[in-house]
Amino acid sequence: MNRIKLKITALSPLAIAAKKPGSVSEAEDHIPGSVIRGAIASQILQLSNQQTPGISEQNLATGGGEFEALFLSDEPAIFQNGYPAIAKIADESKFVEEEIMVLPATAVSSKTDSGFKPKANGVFDTLIDRFCADAYNYPFDPSDPKSLKENTDARVEPYNGFYSCKDGKYRSHSVTTRFLTRVGINRQRATSQDDILYSIEVLNESFVNNPQGQNWHPVVYRSAIIVNHEDLAKSLTNFINDNSQIFRLGGATSRGLGKVEIAAEINDVVTNIETRIAEFNEQLKQRWQLWSVFGEAENNLLEDRKYFTLDLQSDAILTENWRCTTVISAKMLCEFVGLDKEFAKIKPEEQNGFIKLEVAYSGYNYRSGWNSAWGLMKDIELVTNRGSVYLFSTSQENEKLWIDKLKELEVKGVGDRTSEGYGQVQICNEFHNIFRENTK
Repeated sequence: MNRIKLKITALSPLAIAAKKPGSVSEAEDHIPGSVIRGAIASQILQLSNQQTPGISEQNLATGGGEFEALFLSDEPAIFQNGYPAIAKIADESKFVEEEIMVLPATAVSSKTDSGFKPKANGVFDTLIDRFCADAYNYPFDPSDPKSLKENTDARVEPYNGFYSCKDGKYRSHSVTTRFLTRVGINRQRATSQDDILYSIEVLNESFVNNPQGQNWHPVVYRSAIIVNHEDLAKSLTNFINDNSQIFRLGGATSRGLGKVEIAAEINDVVTNIETRIAEFNEQLKQRWQLWSVFGEAENNLLEDRKYFTLDLQSDAILTENWRCTTVISAKMLCEFVGLDKEFAKIKPEEQNGFIKLEVAYSGYNYRSGWNSAWGLMKDIELVTNRGSVYLFSTSQENEKLWIDKLKELEVKGVGDRTSEGYGQVQICNEFHNIFRENTK
């Protein structure tokens, strides 16, 4: 597997709408992988029609060959979502090179002063503590430790969004929006048309990096493309870099919106799944021992078991038995990693030893969009929200088997339409190891 890292610099506002049924279109807080995929495919085909010198030599802009391998094959390139790389550090906003991740649904923060330290009360995770509390039949009601000391409101609520980490310090990521008001044009008179006034919500193309508002910088997004073959990855990287400023993302491109500059760089897919799983299980073991002060658990759930989580880093389209679902069951996970035949051979009473879904935290939403190639609206899909968390366990004897399968799953993703950025997953997000007493 080859990973092409993309640095997307906004040169004009981006009109990337989240199409939801029954409501007004709202701007997304990121660049969906489907938008990046469509923009690159469109430019390849346009340059092919113009017979631009050099493009045909790469075989990317022809009807078959590498273009077909990238977009139409059984294993197409995976275009991951582009998340804002502008982090809030102290009182300033800065561009960062670190990996941008999605906070798990189990993360919480103070209801009155939410956010990472030191500007706010901090954020911590509750997955492991909730699991242990349920096992010990003890109610778990997390509270903000700082507020308790100051005798203020100690309530917490879910805290979501993008974040990055450097040297143990966590930073939140976000992008701002604004409305652009436009007037309709009469095509016959080439003047403004009466009673046609509309507004478009767009992602801002620049940000101020200090409170004084003196320096403006372009907003940058980070994305990636996963390609199977090295030669194909090199051809696509060269095409993007040679045509870095011709791409347009989102809607209203004919009105000056959506202009970006894309820089591509090939990197090998590197994973540290073994380390993350080992650290997660070590933290789970330590918390289990702390919770033992409340007595003996009915069952020792850690005996001869290894645990791991699936954390959705993007919305996912999940189906089971042709029906939409928001939960990844043990059977579905086996299908995703190619172990469905082995799972089917196991007796029902022994399936928990092979793989077991312990707990799930997930929500849902609806997504649609516009297919430029067809000139039609996309189907309305029920999606599982990014940040959803699924805790699985397996026997220790099957640990090595699952680690090997999970490495591939983390690259390819889960569910349908993974080539468009849906179903990105991370195994054992490191934020699960942030507890109440060491709030970040």
